[in-house]
Amino acid sequence: MSLTRPAGLAGALLAVVLSLTACATGSTNFDAGPVGVVVKITEQDGTIKPSGDTVKVEKGQEILLLVSSDAEDEIHVHSDPEHEFDVKAEDDQEFTFSIDDPGTYEVESHELGVVIVKLQVS
Repeated sequence: MSLTRPAGLAGALLAVVLSLTACATGSTNFDAGPVGVVVKITEQDGTIKPSGDTVKVEKGQEILLLVSSDAEDEIHVHSDPEHEFDVKAEDDQEFTFSIDDPGTYEVESHELGVVIVKLQVS
């Protein structure tokens, strides 16, 4: 007899959110659902997308960064507390966090020195 293990929470969340068709800002890089917001980030050949877009997020809502990169990098979320994520040169990396205080917070590529998105938390 073989038992099947349920998918991890991040995998389940990703499956639910990616199956939704609603977008937070009308861009294909942001998906919003009842569970959280997914920001799809691609870093390739020294360029990162999205770049500087604003994403609306509710206080305490889970945010999933889905990253595909051809270079090592570090992503900083300039919030309090600050969130930092080490990016490897590979596809399908997942980083989750939430922000509890209203305001606008930049998500930045440390290596490229550019703002990926601005999270507008209300």
